[in-house]
Amino acid sequence: MQVIGLAVVLAVSLTLTSLVGEAQQVGKVYRVGVPGLQARHISLPFVKAVEDGLRELGYVPGQNVLIEYRTAEGRIERLPEIVAELVRLPVDVIVTGQNELTVTAMQATKTIPIVTALAGDPIGSGLVASLARPGGNVTGLTFDAHPETYVKPLELLKEALPAMTRVAIIRNPDFPSWRVVGRAIEANAERLGITLSDVDIRTPRDLEGAFSAVRRHRADAILLLPDHAIYSALREVAERAVQSHVVAASVIGPFATAGGLLAYGPNMFDLFRRTAHYIDKIFKGARPSDLPMEQPTKFELVINLKTAKALGLTIPPSLLQRADQIIQ
Repeated sequence: MQVIGLAVVLAVSLTLTSLVGEAQQVGKVYRVGVPGLQARHISLPFVKAVEDGLRELGYVPGQNVLIEYRTAEGRIERLPEIVAELVRLPVDVIVTGQNELTVTAMQATKTIPIVTALAGDPIGSGLVASLARPGGNVTGLTFDAHPETYVKPLELLKEALPAMTRVAIIRNPDFPSWRVVGRAIEANAERLGITLSDVDIRTPRDLEGAFSAVRRHRADAILLLPDHAIYSALREVAERAVQSHVVAASVIGPFATAGGLLAYGPNMFDLFRRTAHYIDKIFKGARPSDLPMEQPTKFELVINLKTAKALGLTIPPSLLQRADQIIQ
């Protein structure tokens, strides 16, 4: 009887232990750290995209997952501070955008998984060992599907303005993918009969000088490459382009929304939404080192007809028919 009683006690004990473990797992509240470089009103839509992705997978922000958002308010020197705050909480995973944020997170932690949404040249920049086997605590999505991604807006500009022969590339020379991207753009510009000139910008304060250079080069158009400094000044770039009577394009959709003539490239909000799939796998025990990085699959063409009208430009119907979004 004593043996039977002991067996019953052990069985009940094991059952209760199992139930407690399951209850703890069910009741687990995860923390996702999202550091942002830009001002709050610029960054929050990307945070919302992460939340939307998590909701699609059954997570409820505020209940079983907490989004810990911190912003540097445009001050890049504050990035180490806000990332260190997230590491101290600690969070279960960190979601980053551009490379500056990812590198800062890598310097702050070697153990907390980092999921990036907008990696630029992730191998060349040292973020991962390879796309198939990242190898460290970083994985996620790349913004650069292929260098030719940056060429497409140039081709579309030529289609919208066939007489175009001079294009100014407004870019941050520190942009991680610039060397590879630059070679691709140069090779295709020659094919299109276009002469290029590089105009550097590292902060929005450089815009006045940049557009003086655009006028000096007698550019017919500008191609805007993405960068954290440029992103915070999209509307100002678009307005200055119209004032200078030059057409402007970019690989980031929000530029056309802000007043640029057109944009063609990956949907950045979709990339942030897709980080949720990585977050979910990590919550379930996957290691970032084993999760292959993904390249963009959703590209969009956005055309701003209001801007076209301000420039006295008629967009060819063939181009309008291919647009995913037309801003009237």
